[in-house]
Amino acid sequence: MLTVNNLSVQFGKRILFDEVNTVFSDGNIYGVIGANGAGKSTFLKIIAGEMDPTSGNVFLEPGKRMSVLNQNHNMFDESTVLETVMMGNKHLFKVKSEMDALYADYDDKNADRIGELQVQFEEMNGWNADSDAATLLSNLGIGADLHYTLMGDVDGKLKVRVLLAQALFGNPDVLIMDEPTNDLDLETITWLENFLANYENTVIVVSHDRHFLDAVCTHISDIDFSKINHYSGNYTFWYESSQLAAKQRAQQNKKAEEKKAELEEFIRRFSANVAKSKQATSRKKMIEKLNIADIKPSSRRYPAIIFDQEREAGDQILNVQNLAASVDGEVLFTNVDLNMAKGDKIVVFSKDSRATSAFYEILNDKQKPDAGTVDWGITTTQAYLPLDNHDYFEIDLNLVDWLRQWAKTEEERDEVYVRGFLGKMIFSGEEALKSARVLSGGEKVRCMTSRMMMQRANVLMLDEPTNHLDLESITAFNNSLKNFKGSVLFTTHDHEFAQTVANRVLELTPKGVIDRYMTFDDYLDDPKIKEMRKKMYE
Repeated sequence: MLTVNNLSVQFGKRILFDEVNTVFSDGNIYGVIGANGAGKSTFLKIIAGEMDPTSGNVFLEPGKRMSVLNQNHNMFDESTVLETVMMGNKHLFKVKSEMDALYADYDDKNADRIGELQVQFEEMNGWNADSDAATLLSNLGIGADLHYTLMGDVDGKLKVRVLLAQALFGNPDVLIMDEPTNDLDLETITWLENFLANYENTVIVVSHDRHFLDAVCTHISDIDFSKINHYSGNYTFWYESSQLAAKQRAQQNKKAEEKKAELEEFIRRFSANVAKSKQATSRKKMIEKLNIADIKPSSRRYPAIIFDQEREAGDQILNVQNLAASVDGEVLFTNVDLNMAKGDKIVVFSKDSRATSAFYEILNDKQKPDAGTVDWGITTTQAYLPLDNHDYFEIDLNLVDWLRQWAKTEEERDEVYVRGFLGKMIFSGEEALKSARVLSGGEKVRCMTSRMMMQRANVLMLDEPTNHLDLESITAFNNSLKNFKGSVLFTTHDHEFAQTVANRVLELTPKGVIDRYMTFDDYLDDPKIKEMRKKMYE
């Protein structure tokens, strides 16, 4: 379907790709992964024809159509929503536009050309294009009342969905998507997962959403050592098998039969748990053919995120009564009552992200509520990772001195001690002497995480902790919260994070709160809760 021949990409002295040869086959869904800066987005741009490689080429089978999820949200502001979707099939839209122009200026000279265009239009199923585009939009939560609205007048978050519909329109043979779940709500992501799991053509996708990669991918395409290797299975299978490969490589003295038995047990476990019915049979066959020699230990560095408690909290953690908040007269949430028990790990979420951020700011006494009270248990200590951490880094300090601000004792002020916490988050050697002002978004989150670890609190509050982080850091963060013995309040767009960490769900709405002790998936699937949620957002 799509062949990459001798592809090399070099920026100055830095080599991103070195003579990559690979094939993306028909009917497979490839999740492209790699450390930050490995070249994931660059690779997608090259295969989409938006950027030239230093050498080599990309070959798409003749007669096949490629579609790319557009990242420029303002590119179609002068077009209607429906037109924007149909532009996803460029040839069809060109034929339709020419036909419409000829009809508008009709005379006998145009008749033959119109006839030719009609034949082409018919072959492309063009007469159903409007209704197909409308159906796609409706499935993505964009009602008929918006279909003839100009894109320039559409809310930014809805634009993302329109561009998604554009990429999916007309059943392209190769679909290329860079972070398709960004700015989508959970319902839309679930719809997209189901759509792609049943998609019969080739998909190449970059995503930091592990639940999404697990739900849709038949293969993982790993960018490592300037090469790209395809591995059968989804992200979790790749992650666990690469960890197994690293462990087995380290066990030089272990007998071959023992390693083989360990691999067979690993494959048996995954084969029994293959997701998505349509892909299950083929993926099971792929997994059963796997040889441990095919999997290479990754060069990735996983941060060591370890949250310890200075002391264990008593039974009284947090009591919130009748809490309410609004912004510019718009109600964010009302009537929030919460009695948090020891060991609770609560995922706090809302359809309006301003509501969850306001909730954390109130709990941390950085914002006054419209009504209600917040009482922390006297044995609790809190550590907070805010959504906006900009103000923490407006200071002329290197990272060692920056982190030292939260030291409580002389021992903690010692440079070796402070560097230990920075080192756990992969700031080693000279990197620990960087200025706090020049950090990237991901580096800031890693510094804020070092700060939280150093505080050794027994209650953690995290507002979108996975923002700006790579898959390695997200996976390490996820595992650390599962193992944390204290209490947690967190908000995340990472479905896997929410499902595997939380034992309780708290949803903030303008008409009150829904509070349930259950897993995140059970909460979303419960029909009674679905009905309740609908009413509380109306």
